[in-house]
Parts: sequence; structure tokens; C-alpha cells
Amino acid sequence: MASKNFVQASIPRFNGHCDHLRILIENFLRSKEYWKVVMDGMPEPAEGITVSDAQRAEAEAEKSKDLKAKNYLFQAID
Repeated sequence: MASKNFVQASIPRFNGHCDHLRILIENFLRSKEYWKVVMDGMPEPAEGITVSDAQRAEAEAEKSKDLKAKNYLFQAID
């Protein structure tokens, strides 16, 4: 059963200290399981290769993670 007291973690905000923000953002994105996308980037789709439905779904999931990670990063900056 879901807890009624669940609190969404707040997105770290830039306060002038880049090193501190980097640590906070990394921890935040790791907790959301988006850090791999930040570190590895998005793979380029191979041209001329047939893609299965499972591979297409996985690529869409990775694209969604990438967009969510970018959204969190943009929200950290005023």
C-alpha cells in the first residue's frame, strides 16, 4: 500500500556553488535512475537496420529518460 505521507524530492536549485549543485544533481538524477543517460548520452540510431518492436520500445524509454533528465536540469537553473 502506498504511503499517504510520500513527499516528492525537491529539485536542487543553483545557489552560486557549482560543485555543491553538481553533487546534488548527480544524486537526484541517480535516485530517479536517469544518471546513465547523462553519462552515456543517447545512442545514434543505426541506419538501414531493421528494428524490432522491443528495441523500438527500449529506444523510446531511453528518449523519455533523456527528456526527463534535461527537464530536471533546466529546472535547477533560474
